[in-house]
Amino acid sequence: MNIMMLWFLKNTQLKNIMEKKMKLSNQAVGAVMMALQKSLMEQTDIVPVLRNFKLEVDDVGEVIVTNPPTVKSESKSKVVIS
Repeated sequence: MNIMMLWFLKNTQLKNIMEKKMKLSNQAVGAVMMALQKSLMEQTDIVPVLRNFKLEVDDVGEVIVTNPPTVKSESKSKVVIS
């Protein structure tokens, strides 16, 4: 193969990757919701959490978050069931 053919193949592959449409998985949507909940509870900015998400594409072509945020909650009230 000559250099022009290699350049064409590389750019075509890159274009195909860049044009691929992706969809958020239910897990990724849940991770966004947890990030929102955490930022509201802690009264912090959500942007750094979202920017630090590590994203991958799963077997069915949906985006997943490999490092979703964790939210810890302490119950300050007692639940009374009568």
